[in-house]
Order: sequence, then C-alpha cells, then structure tokens
Amino acid sequence: MVHVLSSRTLLRPTDPERSRDFYGRQLGLVVYREFGTGPERGTVYFLGGGFLEVSGRAEQPPAPGLRLWLQVADVDRAHQELVGRGVAIARPPVREPWGLVEMWIEDPDGVRIAVVEVPADHPLRFRP
Repeated sequence: MVHVLSSRTLLRPTDPERSRDFYGRQLGLVVYREFGTGPERGTVYFLGGGFLEVSGRAEQPPAPGLRLWLQVADVDRAHQELVGRGVAIARPPVREPWGLVEMWIEDPDGVRIAVVEVPADHPLRFRP
C-alpha cells in the first residue's frame, strides 16, 4: 500500500489569470503556496483537508467529468457571499433527497463545483 502523506487536485486552466481570479478573489480560497513566475506560475489553495493547485496552461478545458466538492459550514451564507462577489450560481442551495444541502457553481473553464453543507441531522455527522 502506498503511504499517502498529502494530496492535491491539479488543475490546468485555459486562462491561468482568469482562474486565479476566480478561485482566489471570487471564491476567496486562501493561498497555501505559490511557485514559479509569469502568467503560468502555480498557486496552491487550501481546500479544507486537501489542496487545489492551479498551474500551467491547457489548450482545452478539463475533462467534462471533473467535479470539485467543497464542504462549507453554511451554504446559504456561502451563496450570499458568492453572489456578492459576482459568481454566477448554476443552481442555488437545495436540500437533496440524500439529506445534503447543495449549491452548484462553475469555474471559468466550466468545471462544476458542488458547494455542500452537511446538516446537523445528517448521518455523516453521526458519531457512535
């Protein structure tokens, strides 16, 4: 078995500056580290228990099946903050049949992002 010490999602955007503006300014993700220089430099953002690295440049947007899942404490508050920052909301918060409250947004390359709240009564919060 491989002993994993850390992990991150690597994202190669078609327009790195536009993506850094989206993840850094519009979503308000905190920078973990930056590396390199120029427009294709790398920026690594904190994602709770993981990281998102936006670096390099791709000729085409990421694969259409790529999704990010970001858990927040209060999805309604996140919704208000994101609207205030000019983020287009693909779908406002809805309590799903499986009990999570989910809102959907997209990054500039069309990567779909679920912003999720786990309500206090959800089984994911159950601690025996």
